[in-house]
Amino acid sequence: MIDKTESPTLEDRHSSRRLRLQTLVRLRWLAVGGQALTVFVVAFWLKFPLPLIASSSLIAALAGVNFYLTIRYPPTHRLGPPAAFALLGFDLLQLCALLFITGGLANPFAALVCVPVIISFASQPIRYSTALIGVAMVCITVLAFSPFPLPWFDGAEINVHNVMQFGVWCSIASTMAFAAFYAYRVSMEAGQLADALAATELVLQREKHLSQLDGLAAAAAHELGTPLATISVVAKEMERELKDDDRFREDVMLLRSQSERCRDILRRLTTLSSEDEAHMRRLPLSSMIEEIVAPHREFGIRLELIEKSPRKDEPVTDRNAGIMYGLGNLIENAVDYAREKVTVTVEHDHDKVRIVIEDDGNGYAPDILTRIGEPYVTKRQKEDTAGGLGLGLFIAKTLLERSGASLIFENRDPESAGARIRIEWPRMLIDANSTK
Repeated sequence: MIDKTESPTLEDRHSSRRLRLQTLVRLRWLAVGGQALTVFVVAFWLKFPLPLIASSSLIAALAGVNFYLTIRYPPTHRLGPPAAFALLGFDLLQLCALLFITGGLANPFAALVCVPVIISFASQPIRYSTALIGVAMVCITVLAFSPFPLPWFDGAEINVHNVMQFGVWCSIASTMAFAAFYAYRVSMEAGQLADALAATELVLQREKHLSQLDGLAAAAAHELGTPLATISVVAKEMERELKDDDRFREDVMLLRSQSERCRDILRRLTTLSSEDEAHMRRLPLSSMIEEIVAPHREFGIRLELIEKSPRKDEPVTDRNAGIMYGLGNLIENAVDYAREKVTVTVEHDHDKVRIVIEDDGNGYAPDILTRIGEPYVTKRQKEDTAGGLGLGLFIAKTLLERSGASLIFENRDPESAGARIRIEWPRMLIDANSTK
């Protein structure tokens, strides 16, 4: 299914997600506190030999940068990708320097190298995150060759075998790569879903706005009635006073006739609203389906409507903008991909309302069929179509599911080429005459 809805590219979506500085500052204060506490415990409680001045200097450097950012920028400031990359890179280098002078990969806190990388992959464009993970890989490689011993009891020294060093390196590298990829995928899918849901809400608001125009027209007719009546009275007075004046007689007559015409138009609008209000708000299922199908009959594709159930007992539905847009989108896409014919089958009983939309096109590609309804799924087997951005199906599916429908997307039987969409509601959800 193809949709013409415009949407930002993946790179644009990630570039627009700027990391809030206050969030990063708070995380860094947590890091400062954790590092300071660890150094204090190791040096003064466990009394392990530790390069205290160098360690304190590195922690002070992180705290100093964090304090500068706090007073320099407002809490609402958001970082662009280059600035976020620079700060996360600084955090990574500061942590690795602290680990380097305290045992390298033998230090049990070496796994914390993964944290800046994961934050980057969860919030920044992929090119910056890839560069940061490259820096991190270089850093953990350097840590493997640290000449500084792990702080330990006096007279005892921990010698980590090279094989163990390599194992720790592989463990940190694989953890970092896996966690970064996982964070990136989750963040990307969450962003796509948020964008697609926003597009869905915009479509629904537009449809609701269009369905409310009749009420706006009635209100406008009511409000304009009084000033037009005043204009009509004044025009009559002017016509009576100036009927013998050839200079103004025709203009005054034209003014009066046009004011009467406006009053007739407004009278028809108010009559239409009052008489047809129930018709506009509620309509039989067959009328709703015909209203949805009608705009798609003039595109060279034969559109057949089959009603399997009698109209005598058909549901009467409220005019639901989401249902009408969703079904209209599915039918439009079926017409786009059909070769000659699209069939819409409507069936209802005491419990269910079913609609089946079938076309005689090439159907869904196997790899797409399992992902139908996800945002930005764009491919379907049609050689002459470049493809859209894949929001059409997602929006239609989301709007219909909100109304209580369940949807099944499938290809037709092997002997009958094409795609089939089954939509089914519990009757009580869409029948306005049912007790809900």
